[in-house]
Amino acid sequence: MEPTSEPTEAKKKILYVEDEPFFASTISRSLVEAGFDVVTAVDGEEGLAKVQSEHPDLVLLDIILPKVEGKEVLRRIKADATTKDIPVIVLSNLSALDDEREVAAMGAAAFFVKALSLPSEIVDVVRVQLSKS
Repeated sequence: MEPTSEPTEAKKKILYVEDEPFFASTISRSLVEAGFDVVTAVDGEEGLAKVQSEHPDLVLLDIILPKVEGKEVLRRIKADATTKDIPVIVLSNLSALDDEREVAAMGAAAFFVKALSLPSEIVDVVRVQLSKS
């Protein structure tokens, strides 16, 4: 017989590093509605600090960011033994195949072109990535 007093599973925490308010609010709202806790950062420097302080289960990361650009944020996350296993999904308006290949080689779990992606598609990939961890 299974115990009945088990706590419910804690909400998964997503860190979304995005400097464009429209995308930040749209995607964040979709993630919250899907049952995730969402923490945001508006530049790469803040994003790196929040990776350390918030210990997110997954990071959504823009490439074009103030202070520290997204590819450098990704490189630092993957180079740090304490954060290297956090899945990172890149969301960008850059649509060059070279960018997608580069971030995949750096360890990104997925790549989306923001202007061509529905929030529901992003939420679905977040769920898939979190089910692997």
